[in-house]
Amino acid sequence: MNHYSANSSSRSSQHMDKQFVFTDEELIARFQNGDEQAYVELVNRYRDRLMTFVYRFVNDEVIAEDIVQDTLVKLYTHKDYYRNIAKFSTWIYTIAANLAKTELRKKKSRKVTYLSQMGPEERDYELPAVEPDTDELAQSEYIENKIQAAIQKLPLHFRTVTILRDIQELSYEEISKIVDVPLGTVKSRINRARIQLQKELKDLK
Repeated sequence: MNHYSANSSSRSSQHMDKQFVFTDEELIARFQNGDEQAYVELVNRYRDRLMTFVYRFVNDEVIAEDIVQDTLVKLYTHKDYYRNIAKFSTWIYTIAANLAKTELRKKKSRKVTYLSQMGPEERDYELPAVEPDTDELAQSEYIENKIQAAIQKLPLHFRTVTILRDIQELSYEEISKIVDVPLGTVKSRINRARIQLQKELKDLK
């Protein structure tokens, strides 16, 4: 469906069409030059993606919302720190990841033991980027909680790359830049993390 139809006012339609086709890098450049609407567009593009990313990190919706808000504030206040030598997404995910790691260090002593005593369920193994598709709400919540618990059990350096790859679906190259480790190390960590997740979730058959 075309949201920018001819029914809209001509000027508004032209403005939104132009806004829609800007790349992230073009938007941050416009924002650096004083275009506040470019900031709004970047927030709209990244708020939900960052929320998914950070929630998988910290396992707490309220804390995740706070971290995402802090990330978007940093985007506003530190816009001139961005240089067009890296993708904008790499830069914004790095900010969010650093804030999430800081929060986790504060809560290092707290262990997450989530649904550890529950029995097996008949379910295909998957690591979804969206809510599980099932008509049975209770089973859906159980599976989602099991997946989240398994992610939380991963060492932090495994958890980071797995979320970025299997949930956020970023490239190996971009993940390498975000976590600042060689490409081969990223691939190795993801493979080892997947093996651990499969062991943790083997009862979801």
